[in-house]
Amino acid sequence: MTFELIPFLKEMLSVPGLSGYEKPVRDVIARAWEPLSDELSLSNLGSLLALKRGEGPEPRPTAMIAVHMDAIGLMVTAIEDGFLRFTQVGGVDPRILPGQPVIVHATKGKEAQDLPALVVMPPAQLLPKEAGTGPLAQTYLLVDTGLRPKDVEKLVRVGDIISFASQPEELAGDTIAGHTLDNRASVAAATVALELLAKRRHLWDVVVDATVQEEVGCIGGFLDPIKVKPDLAIVVDVNFATGPGGSGSMNFEMGGGLPLNWGANVHPALYKAMEKTAETYEIPIYKDFSPSMSGTDAYGIQVAEEGIPVVEISIPLRYMHTPVEQVAIKDIQRAGRLMAEFITDLPLDFMNTVKWE
Repeated sequence: MTFELIPFLKEMLSVPGLSGYEKPVRDVIARAWEPLSDELSLSNLGSLLALKRGEGPEPRPTAMIAVHMDAIGLMVTAIEDGFLRFTQVGGVDPRILPGQPVIVHATKGKEAQDLPALVVMPPAQLLPKEAGTGPLAQTYLLVDTGLRPKDVEKLVRVGDIISFASQPEELAGDTIAGHTLDNRASVAAATVALELLAKRRHLWDVVVDATVQEEVGCIGGFLDPIKVKPDLAIVVDVNFATGPGGSGSMNFEMGGGLPLNWGANVHPALYKAMEKTAETYEIPIYKDFSPSMSGTDAYGIQVAEEGIPVVEISIPLRYMHTPVEQVAIKDIQRAGRLMAEFITDLPLDFMNTVKWE
C-alpha cells in the first residue's frame, strides 16, 4: 500500500468520531497504519496503538507519538415538537452553528440510522426580547431533521450524538479545510512519520497512539502511557494560526514553520534535542510558550506513571473548533518528517542525557 496524504486526510475529515465515540475514524486510521506498523492494538478505552519495532538489542527503549483522533460535536438533550435541543461535546462556539449541516446518529429505532439535519434558529420576530439582536445563545438553537414529530420520537433518543457534516475542501495555497483538522491533521502527520520510519533503520521501538477523549479531558493522554510505558513521548496537536483576529505573538503563520512548545509540560532536554533536530534538517520552527498546562495530551502523558519526559509539536490552524478549520499541507509533512528524523537519530543511551536541570 502506498500512503497518500491528502486522500487519507480527506477520508478522516469525512467521518464522525466524537469524544467517546471514535470508532468511525479509528477504522479509517487503522487501515492506513496496519501496513506501516508491526502490530496494532487497542487500549481499554479505544485508543489505537501502532507498534513499529526498532533494531536495537532488547529490551529496547520506547518512544511514543501521541495524536488525539476525537472531535468536538453535539449531543441531543431534549426533543420538542420534532426539533432537537442539544449540548456540546467538547468546546463548540455557538456563533458558527446556525445553518450548519449535521448528522444525527439516531439509535432508538430497530437499527441505528444517520439522519441528515441542519442547525436552525427561530425567526427574530419569534424570539423573546432577552435573546438580543446579536449571535444567538445555544439555548435558542435547534436541530431539524425534516421528519415529522412522531417519526423523530421513534428514531431519536436523548443522548444521541450529532456530528458536523460539511465536506473537506482543498483550498488555494496548498491548504485544506474541514471540520475536524483538530486533531486529524496531527494524525496525518504521525502517519507521515510512520511511513518514513517503515523505510529506515531506527534503534528504538516506536508506538504511535491515536488517543481518545482529548477534547473532554485528555483521557487517553492520562491512561495510555500506563499501557505503553514509554521512555519519552512526542505530542502533536494544533495551535492558533495567523488569521482574522489572530495576528499577535501567540499566532503562527500557516506554512511558515512548526511551533515547538516551551513550558511546564515540556521536558527541557527533549525541547533542546528536538530543536537541534529541526536545525540539522532545516525544518523551520517557532518557539511557542505555555507557562502552565498546555491544554493537550502533553499534560496527561507528563504526569502518568512516575512522570514521562514530553516534547510537544504544533501545527498552525485557523478557525479552531469550527467546521471550517484550515491548515497547510506543508506543515503536516514537516511535522511528520521532524518526528521521523528525531526518532531515527535517537541513540540507545539517549535517556542518560535527559535531566530536568
